[in-house]
Amino acid sequence: MTIAASNRTTALWAGGVAVAMAGLAFASVPLYRVFCAATGFAGTTGRAAVAETPVAGATVKVRFDGNTSPGMPWTFAPDTTQVTVPVGGRRMAFFRATNLSAKATTGRATFNVSPDLAGRYFKKIACFCFTEQTLKAGETVEMPVTYFVDRAILGDPQARKIDEITLSYTFYPVDQPDAAPPATN
Repeated sequence: MTIAASNRTTALWAGGVAVAMAGLAFASVPLYRVFCAATGFAGTTGRAAVAETPVAGATVKVRFDGNTSPGMPWTFAPDTTQVTVPVGGRRMAFFRATNLSAKATTGRATFNVSPDLAGRYFKKIACFCFTEQTLKAGETVEMPVTYFVDRAILGDPQARKIDEITLSYTFYPVDQPDAAPPATN
């Protein structure tokens, strides 16, 4: 093999590695989200279409927490802070948000479940956190979340010891471009 051919081969390998690294960097966020949703890593909850049949005699306390980030002109809190639910049974919780500002604002909620291990088994069927929320000036709305605790929690030697799960939301402002000023002639 000549030096020129060797250099060409090395350059092709280096270029291929660079393209692969760029592809992994681009895909890392979606892959991380899929990983977290599948494993419950860092308290990430799963999504489900329907709930299961409740397990007789198996219950868990679910606590609710609501927060807003600095700069978010809303109040946000759960209507009820704690309930006891049957494992596998579908339930609904409500959170109340009020826009305290003099203009419409848009927010997006992030969520977390603790303990982290419970995230794998806490399933949301419907949630306000899946979309951006816009509230008019002074508007108050109730935001529901439909959820259940997966029966599989009872088969996990560590998770079945969990007797309390906390579902926490934090609302952050979403940057909205200001409307274009009206055209003048």
